Amino acid sequence: MDITSQVNTGWMLTATVAVTLMLPGLALYYGGLSRTKNILNTMMIVFGGFAVTAVLWVLYGYGLTLGNSVGGAGIIGDPTGLFGIQSLLGAETPEGTVPAILIAVFQLIFAGLTVGIIGGAVEGRMKFSTWLIFSGLWATLVYFPVAHWVFAFDSADGSTVGGWIANQLHAIDFAGGTAVHMNAGVAALVLAFFLGKRRDFPHVGRPGNLPIAIVGGGLLLVGWYGFNGGSSGGINDSAGVAVTNTLIAACAGLLGWLIVERIVRKAATSLGAISGVLGGLVGITPAANSVSPVGAIIIGLLAGVVAFAALSLKERLGYDDALDAVAIHMFPGIFGTLAIGFLADPASPAGATGIFFGGDWALLGTQAIAIIAVFVYTFIVTALISWVLKVTVGLRVADGTEVTGLDTTLHAETAYDLDDVRS
Repeated sequence: MDITSQVNTGWMLTATVAVTLMLPGLALYYGGLSRTKNILNTMMIVFGGFAVTAVLWVLYGYGLTLGNSVGGAGIIGDPTGLFGIQSLLGAETPEGTVPAILIAVFQLIFAGLTVGIIGGAVEGRMKFSTWLIFSGLWATLVYFPVAHWVFAFDSADGSTVGGWIANQLHAIDFAGGTAVHMNAGVAALVLAFFLGKRRDFPHVGRPGNLPIAIVGGGLLLVGWYGFNGGSSGGINDSAGVAVTNTLIAACAGLLGWLIVERIVRKAATSLGAISGVLGGLVGITPAANSVSPVGAIIIGLLAGVVAFAALSLKERLGYDDALDAVAIHMFPGIFGTLAIGFLADPASPAGATGIFFGGDWALLGTQAIAIIAVFVYTFIVTALISWVLKVTVGLRVADGTEVTGLDTTLHAETAYDLDDVRS
């Protein structure tokens, strides 16, 4: 391995460690937002969905996502010869590149986190066994194909054909505005409709532990450096710009949310602050290497506003997205992907030109087509999965289980030993 490969591999190892922090970060964030009686179940939802997805990724998900496109159509990868990613062991690495097996585990984490994000919609009412089945089916039928469209690029020598959004449509989605955040948000919306509302919706009580939710959000911020910076594939200009824009957009997202919250609710809350951070991070994810730092401020600020505004849709449209996966991920993901059409800076590593920099409307149209395609596909297939599970194994726990709480009834545990505190 030459020195360039060693340096790039070192960066990708670091990015992989950073992005892995997002797993406990997401579990803490969602767990802290859950009611006290469901905190552990919510964290188990995140870890359980991740684990199922990780195993399937190794068995066939890597091939379906990053394998050579079947028939060259850009629809789905070919897992032939990639079962168990055995062929990646000991494979020779071209000069300047990162070992394929490291890219495989980096992308594995993306897949597992995407499934975990969906879990924010189901707090306190979904069967844990059904959730694990849903995770496997959704990863196989939705995430792996969509990630192939977005993340699989044609090889330089033409020997491997990638996904249609990346290579035929040429939409820009640096780290997963469509494949990860919008994808998970749409699935959360559909699953929330099929599950139905919690028994006491909309008067569901307060989050069980805001401090750990804020700590979880902080870990997500740290992990996002790996999420966006690692998507560069090595140490290069894209990595530096992506990491810079990630932090800037997060801070702008916090401010955007709090400004609107102060105007509407007459208070700037800690939950609003961390929610704004996450909204800004989601918004910049697809655009991290295609906009300037000023563009990142605009995207982050407006993504925080978009996320706040989307909260009201739960009651208007009648779905119970318990922990706001739709508001925090779907809407900012859509916004950030579209914003590229306006704010793409030709001086950025991506080299695209948005409308505000003298470009035409073609890029915006391309981004919109990618959004519509992923939205429609994910909505329909997630609905089919949810319907099949609802009429077979059942989606929802019994009323008594929901009232008592899922921690004690499904996991025989409680998050806090309150009896010991009282004594």
